Amino acid sequence: MAKLKRQLGLFNLTLIGIGIILGAGIYALIGVAAGGAGNATWLAFLISAVIALLTGLSYAELSTMFKGDAGEYDYTSKAINKKFGLVVGLSVIAASIITASVVALGFAGYFITLIPLPYLLTAVLVILLMTIINFVGIKESSWFNALSTFVEIIGLIIIIVLGFKYIGSVNYLEMPLGFTGVFSSAALVFFAYLGFESIVKLREETKDPEKNIPRAIIISVAVTSVLYVLVAISSVSIIGWDQLAQSSAPLSLVAQTALGGITGPILAVIALFSTSNTILFSSITSSRQIYGMAKQKSLPKFLSKVHGKTRTPWIAILITMFVAIIFLFVGEIDLVANITNLFLFLTFAAVNLSLIILRYKAPKMKRAFRCPCNIGKLAVIPLLGLITSLVMMGFILWGFF
Repeated sequence: MAKLKRQLGLFNLTLIGIGIILGAGIYALIGVAAGGAGNATWLAFLISAVIALLTGLSYAELSTMFKGDAGEYDYTSKAINKKFGLVVGLSVIAASIITASVVALGFAGYFITLIPLPYLLTAVLVILLMTIINFVGIKESSWFNALSTFVEIIGLIIIIVLGFKYIGSVNYLEMPLGFTGVFSSAALVFFAYLGFESIVKLREETKDPEKNIPRAIIISVAVTSVLYVLVAISSVSIIGWDQLAQSSAPLSLVAQTALGGITGPILAVIALFSTSNTILFSSITSSRQIYGMAKQKSLPKFLSKVHGKTRTPWIAILITMFVAIIFLFVGEIDLVANITNLFLFLTFAAVNLSLIILRYKAPKMKRAFRCPCNIGKLAVIPLLGLITSLVMMGFILWGFF
C-alpha cells in the first residue's frame, strides 16, 4: 500500500503554519471583530494570541509523544479512551472542513470586488481549485503555500506601514460593547489563529518531526501574533472601527482610504492569495486527519487509501471537498466561524486536559519537547490552556443565546 512521503523541513513547516494562520481571520474577519471590540480590536487579537500560545505549547509536547497523523485523536484516546478520542477527532475534522468554508466566503467577498461573479459560485470554485492542488501532492501544495505566504505577509506589512502616520488618531481602548464585546470578538478572531494545530497532522510528511513540529508551532504563533496586533492598530487608526465593521473587504478599504487609486484592488488580490492558501491547508489537514483515523480503524478503512501516483489520501480529500461546499450555503461568515470555534475550543480543552492526564498516566513516555512551568507533575500551561478554552466556549455560547 502506498505511503505518504516525508518532504517538509522546518522552514517549509513553519511557512505552512504561518500561511494557514495569516490567511484565515485577518483578511476575512477583522471587520466583524471590529463591530464587537471597536478600536480595541488589537486587544481581542492579543487575547486570542495568548490562548493560542498556551494550547500551542501543549500540542508541541504531545506531537513528540505520538507518531501518527491522527493528532488529537491519538492524544485523547491514550489519555482518556477511544470513544472520547473519536468524538474529539470528528470535532477536529468538522472544524477544519468548516474553516475551508468560512475562508472561501471571505475569498468570495474580496473576489467580487474585482470581478462581479455570484458570491456562492466563487466560493465553490475556489474550494474545487484548492482540492485539485491538495490531490496533486504535498510538495506542490507547499510551493503554493510558500508563494501565498510571502504575498500575504507583504500585504499585511503594507497595512502596517500605511498606519504609521495615523497612529494616535483614535482612542485604542474605545470599546462600544465594553470588555464583554472585546472577549466575544476574541472568541471569534481565535479563528484567525487556526493553523498551528494543523502542523501536527503533517507528521508523516515531515523530516525529523520530533524537533521540527514543536519549533514550527511556536514560531508560527509568535510571528502571526505580532503581525495581527499591528495590523489591527493600523486599520482602526486609518478608518476607525465603525467603517471597518461595515466592509466585506475591510483591508482593501483600509488601503484605499490611505492611498487611494489601485491600492484597494492590490490588497484584494493579496487577500485572494491569503484566503485561498488557508482553504488549501484546511483541506489538507482535515483529509490527513481522516486518513490517520481510518488507518487506525476508527473510521472506515477505505478512507485511508493513498493514490499510487500522487501519494495523497484521495478519498479523504474528496469527502472534505463535498462537506466544505455544503457548509458554504449557511452563508453568514461570523456564524460559521463561531460554529468552527466552538468545535475547536472543545478540542483544545480536550488536548490540554490530555496532556495534564498523561503527565500522571504515562510519565515515562518519550518527550523530545516538554512544556515549561510545571509544579511537580502538574503542567501549569496546559491547565491555563484548558481554563481559557472553556471560558472562550462560554463567550461563544453566550453570543448564540
